[in-house]
Amino acid sequence: MMKKHVFMNLSLFIASLLLCLPSLAQDRPNIIFILADDLGYKDLGCYGNPFNETPVLDQMAADGMLFTQAYAHPACSPSRAALMTGKHPARLGITTALGLNRQDESSPVITPKVADFLPTDEITLAELLKKNGYATGMVGKWHLGNDESTLPHAQGFDYDRVIGKNGLDYYNYSITSGGKEIFLDEGTDYLTDKLSEYALEFIQQQKKEKPFFLYLAYSAPHLLIVPKAEKVSKYMFKLRKFDKKYNPYYATMIESMDEGIGHILAELKRKEMLENTLLIFKSDNGGVGMDQIAYRPTSMEPLRKWKGHVYEGGVRVPLIMQWQGHLPAGTQNDNYLVIEDFLPTLMELIGEKDLPTTLDGQSFLASMKNPTEEYEHGPVYFHFPHFSGQGGYPAGAVRDGAWKLVENYETGKTELFNLKEDVSEGNDLKHENPEKAKALWQMLQDWQRDVGAKMPKKKFPHQY
Repeated sequence: MMKKHVFMNLSLFIASLLLCLPSLAQDRPNIIFILADDLGYKDLGCYGNPFNETPVLDQMAADGMLFTQAYAHPACSPSRAALMTGKHPARLGITTALGLNRQDESSPVITPKVADFLPTDEITLAELLKKNGYATGMVGKWHLGNDESTLPHAQGFDYDRVIGKNGLDYYNYSITSGGKEIFLDEGTDYLTDKLSEYALEFIQQQKKEKPFFLYLAYSAPHLLIVPKAEKVSKYMFKLRKFDKKYNPYYATMIESMDEGIGHILAELKRKEMLENTLLIFKSDNGGVGMDQIAYRPTSMEPLRKWKGHVYEGGVRVPLIMQWQGHLPAGTQNDNYLVIEDFLPTLMELIGEKDLPTTLDGQSFLASMKNPTEEYEHGPVYFHFPHFSGQGGYPAGAVRDGAWKLVENYETGKTELFNLKEDVSEGNDLKHENPEKAKALWQMLQDWQRDVGAKMPKKKFPHQY
């Protein structure tokens, strides 16, 4: 009789705990991280672009927080690896797009080989959130591995709709789930729209009682520059009012992405989830600033250079965050941060303290809560020991406060800039500030050694 009484009390206790779980879950926000591909710093209306039409993202900035000094890395796979792990891509050996191994016969150096995939023993952002009770979904461009053990479904995502073959062709591509092809397009479904549809499908499956994490990685506006036909004409007519640095086809691609995000916001509102959802929109690297297949898509002016470079145009990107009632609306955040900072930030937000070792990112949650207060981030590093299709060459950089040092890995030449006074990186202050240049150069060397960064090798070492 006594055992029965104890059992009944224990059952009631467990039941009461289970009843409490939904309310506990609701205290943690849903998280939607939207990553654009090759979107330049000045490509959105809210960042000052007068040609491209981005009403949804502009409204997100008005309702949330716009960051002026958000960093990624010079190429797509490194930024994606950093987002998923909170680690610098140099530590992971993923320092350019997977599968690329460009060399330059005229160069004095041979560039290192990039890793083939994100190591399977790395603990991902999705795995950490899943451990904390989140439903997890990934839609779009993964680019961190293509086999059974390295695709999203093996890296913590419950739901996955991944771009398969022909990921750069917006009307000729496939979608996989669990590594198996589930959709093949042959000219009917525009890829950006299809990804938005899958994102909506995932959201529609969610219940208020359980928080969710959606990683929506658009391929837009990456080359190929393939527009939706019905959107082109207005930009063609509009171009007459501007100089030719704008690309009408590129503008349509950005508008299609913006439109898809609008559908996502509408669905969140319909399901009464918008107020409990943290929305993050970011680009994976700078825009494409040279003619490549098509007329130059965009310009990063006044920033220097573009994708595939460690100068500001290659690594400074748009970032917008919205969370109604939690982030101050209509605010501008001028503190700098880098993409590997998101994992520790989101973990602090949900109260998870058991984090992987050797994280390189650091939480900027305090800066989200109070963007006007100066946030001491400390140094951020960029490492691109490769040649890019956009004229980039092996180089590295370190930023610490207002100061930034850039090193050319082919020649050993360094440049020193004060970004507070010279965001265009046009005035090399190395000779006026030799001690600062030396200190930052040493900081960069020490960091390269500490993370095991792979460096280019001299072709003829005896000549140097």
